[in-house]
Amino acid sequence: MAWRDDQGRIHLFVVATGLGGWAAARIVHLRQSRENQDFAALSFDVERVLPLSWLWNISFLVRTAPLGLKDGGMVLPVHFEMSIKYPVALRFDAAGEFLGMERISRRKHLLQPTLLMATESRWLAMMRDQRLEGKVAVAETRDGGQSWTDLPDLALSNPDSSVAGLTLAPGQMFLAHNSSPRDRTVLDLSASVDGRSWVRAQGLASGTGAAEYSYPAVTWADESLWVSYTDHRQAIAWQRFSYAPAIR
Repeated sequence: MAWRDDQGRIHLFVVATGLGGWAAARIVHLRQSRENQDFAALSFDVERVLPLSWLWNISFLVRTAPLGLKDGGMVLPVHFEMSIKYPVALRFDAAGEFLGMERISRRKHLLQPTLLMATESRWLAMMRDQRLEGKVAVAETRDGGQSWTDLPDLALSNPDSSVAGLTLAPGQMFLAHNSSPRDRTVLDLSASVDGRSWVRAQGLASGTGAAEYSYPAVTWADESLWVSYTDHRQAIAWQRFSYAPAIR
């Protein structure tokens, strides 16, 4: 996962695996070596393994984009993977220095949180539900991430699949998610004005049988809404919208 600090340097947060697979993974923080490097010449220095767990900092993973803050810092959503699953928010200052962490949910079957900002102090975390026939899970903070409260699940099906969200403007939220109840054959983009009630705004991909469209990512760049996702776990597909689909 990439983030640019207030000095224009790119930070990368990558999952490092080894013996033990995902359950033994750690999050490594890399920082751009020098400012104003050409893209083709980018180089990075390893800052450190993020200090998240007493057990050699293992079993934390990152997948979705950070949430930028008014002070120039950011909050990085991650999750704990070993045995139980739970989401965590990591806070960094404007220079990319790690400040601390806060658990998002007390539930033990949620992972891969994505953060949406409703107001400066009220944010929502949408999460993958590990249960096969679960719904998209939600937690909320009203104090800028200092504390979190679990909310009732959304009405959106979640077949143990990752979601990705983005707030473009107040009252304009988008969520890419698998909408079929038991598999990943359908990927949709839904829209909301408040983060609680969602409507389908755009179909992204659909198939039958062994088809799979999964692990979406959403961003806004070049005055466009971009959505990427894995296509049958063999390629990365993307779609670009010249304008945000209307919320109906």
